[in-house]
Amino acid sequence: MRLPSDLVAESLMAYLSEEDRAHVVGTGTPRVFGAGETLLRQGDPTDHVLVLVHGWARVLTRRADGQTVLVAFRGPGDVLGDLAALHGWVRSADVESLEEVHAVHLRAHEFGTLLEERPSVAIAMVKQLAARLREAENARAEFATMHVTERVAAYLLWLSHSYGVTTDAGVALRVPFTQQDIANRVGASLRAVARAFAVLRDRGIVVNTRRQTVIARPDVLRAFVREVPEL
Repeated sequence: MRLPSDLVAESLMAYLSEEDRAHVVGTGTPRVFGAGETLLRQGDPTDHVLVLVHGWARVLTRRADGQTVLVAFRGPGDVLGDLAALHGWVRSADVESLEEVHAVHLRAHEFGTLLEERPSVAIAMVKQLAARLREAENARAEFATMHVTERVAAYLLWLSHSYGVTTDAGVALRVPFTQQDIANRVGASLRAVARAFAVLRDRGIVVNTRRQTVIARPDVLRAFVREVPEL
């Protein structure tokens, strides 16, 4: 299974050399998941990790009160279930495919051996973990002082920096998310998020198609985050 050239920045595989990438892929077993499948299930025992090769997935947690929270999106190069596999924990979140996903399945002991025998892989994992912690901390700090429209704009801006591709039309977001995903991420109702997207579309900042969101005016979106009044 060949890795794409456009790996997610700050993913495990993006930090590795070509030799190490080939070794990781060669150690595991190829798996293919259809759109909407559950790759990992919250509460399940842990016996493997998955390395995403093609396609996108979302990480969700189900709270005791029944609320669903979007933790993150994961794409090519990201490893899933790593901490649970190393510690023997149960899964802390669901991972669902947003489209067809190709992945490499590694048993927990195979992944542990990789980290022991290849320090470069262990260092890459630490870097990926640090990036994820920074993502979580930044989101908590920013969203705490923002209203819904600002939160949506701020998260779209973050997505454009992390998963954006520059095109003639603007910055196209690689992740095929829904407005419900954004609502689950920013802690708002779907109705409030739909209203925020309408404001951004009306101002020509964001263009939505069925499968893709394009930030048509990234500079305006950046300024918008701190200038928009409460709706």
